[in-house]
Amino acid sequence: MEYSKIVSVTGLPGLFELINTKSDGAVVRSLDDKTTRFASSRIHNFSHLETIEVYTVSDNVNLAEVFQAMETASGSLPDTKDNGAIRKYFEKVYGDIDFERVYNSDLKKMIKWFEVLRKNNVEIKLPEPQPEEEIAEEIPEPVKAEDKKEPSSKTEKKAAKKSSKTAEKKEETTEKKSAASKTAKPAKKATKKKGK
Repeated sequence: MEYSKIVSVTGLPGLFELINTKSDGAVVRSLDDKTTRFASSRIHNFSHLETIEVYTVSDNVNLAEVFQAMETASGSLPDTKDNGAIRKYFEKVYGDIDFERVYNSDLKKMIKWFEVLRKNNVEIKLPEPQPEEEIAEEIPEPVKAEDKKEPSSKTEKKAAKKSSKTAEKKEETTEKKSAASKTAKPAKKATKKKGK
């Protein structure tokens, strides 16, 4: 089982292996009881463990780094019911955690997740950074003038639609003004005649 396929699903306890994704959700398998189910994306959010970061006093670190520190630490995991013991454990194992922003509930969740990963023999790996060469290849080349014809025609169509709409609006306003001026002129003449 690969660490990159492990997800947390909101509203469901524990961790899950991502089996398959669909347009309206995902098929996941529980690491606790091995049951497979469909989780709808309308109800649930999915978080890959490899993308979760933990607040520290300096830069955020990947959750996998904290798990690796827990693996190398000597001693047993603390009882999740004892908040004081949990905090002391993480101060010893990974002292850079920002305990003002990482709550006890988060620390408990990390311990539970770590236990589940150990039971399922999941090798905790940090996501590998992409080599610089691959990033350089992804930069798009400049588009030739011939290739630009199709997008520019779309923009010309949009501009033509906008100009026709503004022309229609101008015609409507001029018609309204002329109609208003026609009705207003006789009234002015009538007032002048009364003055004489």
